[in-house]
Amino acid sequence: MLLMSALISGLGLGSMYGLMALGFHITYAVSATVNFAQGSSMMLGAVLTFTFVQTMGWPWLVGLPCALALCALYGVLVEFLAVRPFVKRGSNAWLMATVALGIVLDNLVMFGFGKEPRNLTSPLAVTPIQLGDIGLGVYPLQLLIPLVGLALAATLHFVARHTRWGVALLATQQNRDAARLMGIPVKRVVLCAFALSTVLAGVAGALVAPLFNVHSDMGTLFGLKAFAVAILGGITSAWGVVLAGFLFGIGEALITSTLGSSYTQIIMFSLVILVLALRPNGLFGRMEVKKV
Repeated sequence: MLLMSALISGLGLGSMYGLMALGFHITYAVSATVNFAQGSSMMLGAVLTFTFVQTMGWPWLVGLPCALALCALYGVLVEFLAVRPFVKRGSNAWLMATVALGIVLDNLVMFGFGKEPRNLTSPLAVTPIQLGDIGLGVYPLQLLIPLVGLALAATLHFVARHTRWGVALLATQQNRDAARLMGIPVKRVVLCAFALSTVLAGVAGALVAPLFNVHSDMGTLFGLKAFAVAILGGITSAWGVVLAGFLFGIGEALITSTLGSSYTQIIMFSLVILVLALRPNGLFGRMEVKKV
């Protein structure tokens, strides 16, 4: 029963890491940059959902889309203010700029939302359901999170392969100059990629908010873990980062349930270092071929 509980918990955590890592994959694939404020985007999704649903009393079907829309707007601001100006000059300063913008957001939320952790009530995280005869109680939300993660990953795969926007995304990824000559609005595609990346992080935040306390610093460690997952899975592989998310989440849950939470970060990040030493391109990534 302990193993089954850890597995279910790990799948939920892994789905959240996978969603955030997908955001890293999308922006890297399109622009060769990433949003290091992704953890803040996850926190923003949780805080906005709490504000709309619990504080203002809006229905989930109204509050959640509004929260995600504002997360998308934040992604647009990240690309426009913290990435585009530096990429245009050929500078890597966007690395620090996205980190700085995330810190600014964390502190703005702390001043407006408060420092105290708060609990978001969800009808899917109130009454646990019993699985068979093993006496294991699981909240419906814990079962829903992995399904949402897989559904979003499959949707992104379909969009990338079978829609005009997806074709534009792939064309921009392969050759930006050629895509621009073909009439593809490259800047708009990159802007949409950043918006989509923060929406995915916002979804992760909204899904886990009823299971964790909501506060302004909640995204910091989650963002670091999600980036580790993206590198571990191979940031160039969409399904790779999703699978790596599941592996990371399950590993965390198993270590916590058997050895205790004190050892979780030590062992997991040591394993990340070991895996990357053996496979520098990640578990599912491929070495990039550069033409000279």
